Amino acid sequence: MQIQFILLILAIVPVVLSKKFKDEEKPEWAKKDIRDYSEADLERLLDQWDEDEDPLEPDELPEHLRPQPKLDFSNLDSKNPEELLKVSKKGRTLMTFVSVTGNPTREQGEEITKLWQTSLWNNHIQAERYMVDDNRAIFLFKDGAQAWEAKDFLVEQERCKGVTIENKEYPGVHVKDEL
Repeated sequence: MQIQFILLILAIVPVVLSKKFKDEEKPEWAKKDIRDYSEADLERLLDQWDEDEDPLEPDELPEHLRPQPKLDFSNLDSKNPEELLKVSKKGRTLMTFVSVTGNPTREQGEEITKLWQTSLWNNHIQAERYMVDDNRAIFLFKDGAQAWEAKDFLVEQERCKGVTIENKEYPGVHVKDEL
């Protein structure tokens, strides 16, 4: 009997102690029906909601809000612009275009680029692949510095016509000059 009484008291205390605004204590905008809220009211509500929130860690921020990584130019060879690009794209998303030689069907193009993507993943280079044409795909790298490592692999492939990174074309080594 005593345990039931204690449980009843513990259940009632939070109800009694919880704060309920009286209508005259509420701000004017809070008395409105939620369907009648203006943009300013919703903005105030959002600010109130975010008031006690901790700021996000830099790695949790969207890419465009992340702080730029510090670049150390002392170790870089100023005569090698590719190395400079590679360092500047570290931690940034980068897209590359990869072309397949010949006239492959959509399925053949998918199969070839899927094989390349798997090889890159096996080498710890994370790339997403999107087909844009029967013989052309976009490889999306979350870490742009990996794009140049992937380029070195891709241009060595027998069916690779070329790789484009930052509007610079790198032809495949097995491609014969077409006149």
